[in-house]
Amino acid sequence: MLAYDDPEELAGRANGLEYGLAASIWTDDLSTAHRLAARIRAGAVFINMIHVPDAATTWGGYRASGWGREMGPYAIDAYTEVKGVWTHLGGA
Repeated sequence: MLAYDDPEELAGRANGLEYGLAASIWTDDLSTAHRLAARIRAGAVFINMIHVPDAATTWGGYRASGWGREMGPYAIDAYTEVKGVWTHLGGA
């Protein structure tokens, strides 16, 4: 937990850490929360809640917290390649 006096200092402090898997922002000011969430380099940012990963969305971190993403549609990219196939059915 990072205590603070000025919310504008928090993104820099959070981004200066070795890890970046997830972050939680606790505040009554949702404008501040969304502004901070956009600036924090973490794989997931939770606002006014604990970390609860959801299999329908991505999970992964920044820096020493890992490479790539697991779960959700982004994880499929690691195991698939897109290919187009066209077929002409009948006629000249």
